[in-house]
Amino acid sequence: MSDHWAEEQQKPISVVLRELCAEDDMRLGDIVDRFGRRALGSLLFVLAIPNLLPLPPGSSTVLGAPLLLLSPQLALGVHAPWLPNWLENRTISGADLSRAFNRLLPLVERIEKISTPRLGFMFGTIGDRAIGVICSLLSFVLILPIPLGNLLPALTIGVLGFALLQRDGLFATAGYILAAFSGLLLYLAADAVIAGVRLLVNWFGGA
Repeated sequence: MSDHWAEEQQKPISVVLRELCAEDDMRLGDIVDRFGRRALGSLLFVLAIPNLLPLPPGSSTVLGAPLLLLSPQLALGVHAPWLPNWLENRTISGADLSRAFNRLLPLVERIEKISTPRLGFMFGTIGDRAIGVICSLLSFVLILPIPLGNLLPALTIGVLGFALLQRDGLFATAGYILAAFSGLLLYLAADAVIAGVRLLVNWFGGA
């Protein structure tokens, strides 16, 4: 293992993101290589967090598709993410990343200052796979065209991804709480939709 590679792995996620934002066009595969052994957690964070910002319609589906591919790999215990050639060779411009992260990077840097590896028992084989399962379910929700329905799932995936790359159990705990809250809101929303459909059926049936 080279000293340069080891140095790359120690860089804070905010530093790597600023470097990527300064680049020209990059392959998604090259971005994965830049994160190295932290790729899965980093990619969960990088692909989820932009969904918290106002984006063009359909952006959550574009960003959610790779999450739907990567999260199950984490759930299965894969350490190095696999991407199909068509996705690995997909080009992302630094300008696009800059637009997505310029407003978020100062917040990321502040969070990094208070984050540290702790509560390590929450990670490992079982903990990492549990995060993968939760992110897989929420990634599916993220790609659905639900108005404002992607905000909480995106935040949850982003927090769990950050917890994974930092090995910070406190953030993992926050992610689990957000996941439970997301599940509750989705249940209530689905129940309301079903109730509305039944009401319409009964109304038309009695007309």
